[in-house]
Amino acid sequence: MAKHSKRYRALKENIEALKAYRLDEALVLLKEAGNTTFDAGVLLHVRTGIDVKQSDEQVRGTASLPHGTGKKHRIAALTAKPAEAKSAGAEIAGAEELIKEIQAGKIDFDVLVAEPAFMPKLAPVAKILGPRGLMPSPKNGTVSPDVARAIEELSKGKISFKNDNTGNIHMLVGRISFPVEKLKENIQTAYDAVKASKPGAMKGTFIQNVTLATTMGPGIKVAL
Repeated sequence: MAKHSKRYRALKENIEALKAYRLDEALVLLKEAGNTTFDAGVLLHVRTGIDVKQSDEQVRGTASLPHGTGKKHRIAALTAKPAEAKSAGAEIAGAEELIKEIQAGKIDFDVLVAEPAFMPKLAPVAKILGPRGLMPSPKNGTVSPDVARAIEELSKGKISFKNDNTGNIHMLVGRISFPVEKLKENIQTAYDAVKASKPGAMKGTFIQNVTLATTMGPGIKVAL
């Protein structure tokens, strides 16, 4: 079992394990937990009631956070119009030459956006991109005929989410330095997006519980 710091244990003592806090209350505790030497991320964890063994109960979606995540993503674009992609915010843009760089193991980006025409050409590098979570997909907005617009949306705070193999969803929704009102708006937007993504085949209660935490901080159950 991992050993937690004295600071972590002290913070956890202020949190009632079985209580689901109102969002305002949770954010007060969250700010205390974020008292670190770095600008900690704020994470939203949603436990769902899906059966992960059923393919028609998988959860995947996107949320456009009004205030972004506070993390700058290095965006690469696979496009026939590299100049437009770079003007929109991509750090890297190209066509077949970009695919060759990926084949050679050069991956200097966090997100890859692609025009639909390039998707068949990604087959040779699917085994490289897939395990890293970098394969473009229409479901998370990274495959689009309008690559410039997709890049702008990602730069402004559009994030994607999906359940893990335990049925939980984890999302970065901001930084502890954000004003409380901005954190509230981001958290509510992310929660609403998850709630709206309930699989049609799923029976019973979709969202089991919601927890907020800072990077390296204790979890706080929240009633939303």
